Amino acid sequence: MLSVYEGFFTGGARIVHTDVVLGLAEGGGRHRQRVLSVYAEVRREATRQRMEDDACYRALTGAGVGVTSLGRTFAGAGGGDPAAFSGPELAETARVMAGADVILSLKEQPLALLNQAGLPRRPVVVCLHRSDPENQGAALDDLRAAIADGTVVACVCCAESTRAAYEAAGIPSDLLHVIPNGVDLLRFRPDPARRLAIRSALGIPSTAPVVVFAARYDAMKNVPLFLRAAREWLRREPEGHVLMCGAGMTPGNGALQADVESAFGTEHRPTDRLHLLGIRRDMEAVHAGADVVALTSSWGEAAPLSLIEGMMCGAVPVATDVGDSAAIVNGHGVLTPPDPEAIAQAWTEAVADRPALTPFLTASRERFSRTRMIASYATLLDRVHAGAARSTLPEPH
Repeated sequence: MLSVYEGFFTGGARIVHTDVVLGLAEGGGRHRQRVLSVYAEVRREATRQRMEDDACYRALTGAGVGVTSLGRTFAGAGGGDPAAFSGPELAETARVMAGADVILSLKEQPLALLNQAGLPRRPVVVCLHRSDPENQGAALDDLRAAIADGTVVACVCCAESTRAAYEAAGIPSDLLHVIPNGVDLLRFRPDPARRLAIRSALGIPSTAPVVVFAARYDAMKNVPLFLRAAREWLRREPEGHVLMCGAGMTPGNGALQADVESAFGTEHRPTDRLHLLGIRRDMEAVHAGADVVALTSSWGEAAPLSLIEGMMCGAVPVATDVGDSAAIVNGHGVLTPPDPEAIAQAWTEAVADRPALTPFLTASRERFSRTRMIASYATLLDRVHAGAARSTLPEPH
C-alpha cells in the first residue's frame, strides 16, 4: 500500500494517519507500507517545518517504512500552482505508485497529484478529517473528479460529522465509511509520575489547576476566544496555569502575541501563568499534567484528536459544539457556547468535577482505542484490495 501525504507538518490528521500506517505495517502480510509526500518542507503557522524534523516522519522511518518526497517547499499563497507538476515529479510518482496495489490518500489534497494523466491506475481510498468540505479550496472538486472517473473507490470519515458534511456536498453515501479516531492507550493514560514531572519542569505546583490547549495557530481554532476565556479563568483562579502547544504557539509568533495583548491588555501578571510551549513531542506528558483539555474551534473540526488524547490521560474535555465534539464530550466533560465567561466557568467546574468524572473517562477507553481503529482500516483496505484483484479500473474518458 502507498500512502500519499500533502506534507509532514504538525496536526491531528497526520498523527492519526501515521498511526494507521504504522499499525498496518505492524500487521505484516499484504499491508506492506510506503509513503509519498508532495512537500519536503512547509512554512505555516509562523513555523518552518522540515519533513526530516517531523515526529511522524521519524516514527515512520524508524519503523522501516520507506518515505519518498517530491521535494517541494510550501510557503503559502503565491508559491506557484500547487496542481502543476513537472515531468520528473510525475515520473517519481509513477514509480512509487507502480509498486502499490492500493493508494491511501491523507485527505483530499493529494488528489491534485493523483488525478494527473498518465499515472498508473490504482484504487484510491481517501481519508477525510474535516467537517467543512466547502472550505477545502479546489480539493473538493478534485475528489469529485476522482470519484467520477472511478479512481476513488472509498472514503474513510473520521467522524459522523465528516460523513454528513461530505454527503451533503454530493459525495455518494455508499463510498463514505466512518472509522472514528483512536489513540495508543498505552501511551495516553493517566500517569502520576508524568504529571509531576511536566509540572516540575514548567514550574507549576502539583496542586495547581491546569488547562491545556493543544492546537496549531489557525483561524479555525479560534485562538482569540481561547485567550479571552483564559483571561477570565486566570482572574478567577489565582493558582491556575494555562498551557498552549502546537505549531505557532510560541512567543516568536507575532500574530499570537497580538492576540495575547488584545485579550489581556495591561494585565501582565496573569500571563506569567500562560505558557507558550510550541510543538511538543511529549503530548502524553502534557496531557497527563492537565486537569482540563480545552477546544474553542469555530468550524472544520471532525473528531478532534486533542480532546481524545487529553481524555485518555485523565483530563476533562471542555469544548465548543463543532464536528463530533458533542458526542466525544457527552458524559465525560462539558460542551460550551462560544462565550469566554461561559468557557471559563466550565473550566472551573471541570476541575472540581474531575474526581467524579474519572470513572467515566476510564470506562470509555476502549471506544477510543488505536487497535479498534487500525483493525477497521485493515478490514476496509482488504475489501478494496480484493475488489481490485477481481477487476481492472476503467481508463478515464
